[in-house]
Amino acid sequence: MVNAIGFAPLNYSIELCYPRSQHLVGFRNLRIEACSRVSIASIGDNKLKSIVPIRSKTRELRLFKSVELDRVLTSGDEDEMSEGFFEAIEELERMTREPSDVLEEMNDRLSARELQLVLVYFSQEGRDSWCALEVFEWLKKENRVDKETMELMVSIMCGWVKNMIEAEKEVGEVVDLLVDMDCVGLKPNFSMMEKAISVYWDSGKNDQAVSFVEEVLRRGIMSLEEGVDDIHRGGPAGYLAWKMMEKGDYRDAVKLVIRLRESELSPEPYSYLIAMTAVVKELNEVTKALRKLKNFTRAGLVAELDEENIRLIEKYQSDLLDEGVQLSSWLIQEGNTSVLSLVHEKLLAMYICAGHGLEAERQLWEMKILGKEVERYFYDITLAICASQRQEGAVSRLLTTLEATSSSSKKKTLSWLLRGYIKGGNYKDAAETLAKMLDSGLRPDYLDRIAVLQGLRKRIKQPGNAEIYMGLCKRLSDADLIGPCLVYMYIKKYRLWVVKMI
Repeated sequence: MVNAIGFAPLNYSIELCYPRSQHLVGFRNLRIEACSRVSIASIGDNKLKSIVPIRSKTRELRLFKSVELDRVLTSGDEDEMSEGFFEAIEELERMTREPSDVLEEMNDRLSARELQLVLVYFSQEGRDSWCALEVFEWLKKENRVDKETMELMVSIMCGWVKNMIEAEKEVGEVVDLLVDMDCVGLKPNFSMMEKAISVYWDSGKNDQAVSFVEEVLRRGIMSLEEGVDDIHRGGPAGYLAWKMMEKGDYRDAVKLVIRLRESELSPEPYSYLIAMTAVVKELNEVTKALRKLKNFTRAGLVAELDEENIRLIEKYQSDLLDEGVQLSSWLIQEGNTSVLSLVHEKLLAMYICAGHGLEAERQLWEMKILGKEVERYFYDITLAICASQRQEGAVSRLLTTLEATSSSSKKKTLSWLLRGYIKGGNYKDAAETLAKMLDSGLRPDYLDRIAVLQGLRKRIKQPGNAEIYMGLCKRLSDADLIGPCLVYMYIKKYRLWVVKMI
């Protein structure tokens, strides 16, 4: 749920927690050496002569520091390995027969643990890593892939992807690997996509990260997580947009998803929600920057913005809103009815950040119609925005909705209304709101009382403001919220000063 602080152009902030796939249970630091598939016909006698005794290879496996074998190979496992395991390694290294033929022949002689060790052995740097895929393919066909073996193979492949990226292989080659994984029955899931994107992004290869996502979407390499509906599914486009947001590149995240959609690459639905959140955060940053600029202007540190700069700022905010609305339209077109409340929630946040009171009010009613529970705070902040813009119809409707409430909640609501009037310079209605709070037995905050009195005093020469000012002083004095006041009045017609105590 979004969290708002203040109202536009006051601060509005939103926290996003991107839903990540469950991390791999083990084998997280495997380092895999990518290599091309080797044809059996191309293997000669030199290959056979290079084979060293198998038991020394097993000890080498144990000493290979970059591979975590704790869950596969324990301290006593080496002595418990059957002769069939060593023979399988030797036969597979010779590559004189298809791996499936070798394993089929030794099927009854290899335990599940030994088959896992075969996978790990051939995944090491300097080995024929492709053989690991061949072994896994056979295991899949024989229905001998349990949860632990699947986790092991996923970790091996993630390491393989990482090594390819660090070796600066072409993006197409990395995606080819994902396709090959699919061919052997290892469906590329979000964890693998996440790993590849993270390696690209964290190493500063931002353009390659974008190209990778585009290529994955172009080839349709997507898999639906079990037990997760489509709208809450993580995917490459949404994850990359989230990485951009994490870095503070909010507008780039928005443009990424829009560009993918306009290129007909069909980013996953959740990416639209991520991009809409980025719109909210960017609008919030603009609001904070404008507030700082206003403070600098008041302090005389910078000059006021000219009309051209004001126009450019307004256009930037307007373009952001248009992009957010376009994203919401695309998301609704996906046809998932459960997403509607989320769409209106994001739109509400956008309009609040941009200070569009009537549009924000409409989103509140849309969410109410859908049965979405909305925190009272969002009604209050929308009420304040409408009050600052003198949208009396909206103010009346919102007050009616918030009428039946506890005294503490009512005070918060009227305080927001009061601040909205102050923000918009409507001190007459602000004074009436103060009086309404006093009539209800509520004690207005000190700063709110001072702000209204100062505003009226600065405008005391305007028709009717003198009477409003004196009436408010008396009400506050009667409530022991201020001391007795001396009011100086000058009657121009008679050139007469009048001093009155209230």
